[in-house]
Amino acid sequence: MKTAWIISSMAALGMTAGAVQAQNAVDLPPNAKAGQCYARVHVPASYETDQQKVVRREASTRIETVAPVYEWVEQKVLVKEATEKLEIVPAAYEWKQEEVTVKPASFKLVPVPAKYEMVEEKIEVRPARTEWKKGRGPVEKVNHSTGEIMCLVEVPAEYKTVKKRVLKSAATTQRVEIPAVKKNVRKRVVKTPSSTKKVTIPAEYRTVRVQKLVQPAQEKKIEIPAEYETVTKRRLVSDSKTEWREVLCETNIRPDTIQALQRALKNAGHDPGPIDGVVGRETLEAVNTYQKAKGLPTGGLTIAVLNSLGVKIR
Repeated sequence: MKTAWIISSMAALGMTAGAVQAQNAVDLPPNAKAGQCYARVHVPASYETDQQKVVRREASTRIETVAPVYEWVEQKVLVKEATEKLEIVPAAYEWKQEEVTVKPASFKLVPVPAKYEMVEEKIEVRPARTEWKKGRGPVEKVNHSTGEIMCLVEVPAEYKTVKKRVLKSAATTQRVEIPAVKKNVRKRVVKTPSSTKKVTIPAEYRTVRVQKLVQPAQEKKIEIPAEYETVTKRRLVSDSKTEWREVLCETNIRPDTIQALQRALKNAGHDPGPIDGVVGRETLEAVNTYQKAKGLPTGGLTIAVLNSLGVKIR
């Protein structure tokens, strides 16, 4: 245990229990002596019981009824009230000749193809231009050394007549009217429409034998006294708490003491595991179940467990 280890370690360093208490008086047990180990244990709450007289069923009133008294009499009673109903007058029909349109007038669009014609056209093959040509027979000499003569002359444009196909009128559509198709048919038509009329159905009566109330039902009140019972109530005397209790640890216990504890636990019906003088997991579990069974504070191996089992520490 951490606290026991702290006390034992500080005692080994030469510190007294009083010095430990002075260092941390809140966390450590008071008035501890060298060689002692303590553990925080949970002390369960204590209760006491007392008996109290309580109302099991409160006083009440029971109501008894007296049945009504009837006698048989003959009486004319309405079996079925007068009512009205609507009768349907069916419609009257007649036959008539009528011209009906079987197929309504319509139109269709007929395509008109484009028209072309051949025309002749004079096109320019080569445009007009100027060329240099050698001159002949000079008329005027510039000087006696006049030699070759060059003349710039105009060459007219060259043309060619060709035939080509040109559009005379573009393609289009022509609307053609289609007249409606009609037919004479024999048709059944309403001469007078259907209608309704009210018909009164008289009420129906019957003479029957009925019960007539002579004396109405009555009630009678009966007082029922309250019932009591004695119950046992559990009242809290002290709340559960955590406190320091002297316990066993390596500082103040020997292996033969642990063996005696293990044998006592086994005899009490709490298996501690092997009787080996070692406080292992199974031994601590057996101590915990023993504490709960005996109503002892839980929280490790305590002096109270040893005292309860009759095991001497030294």
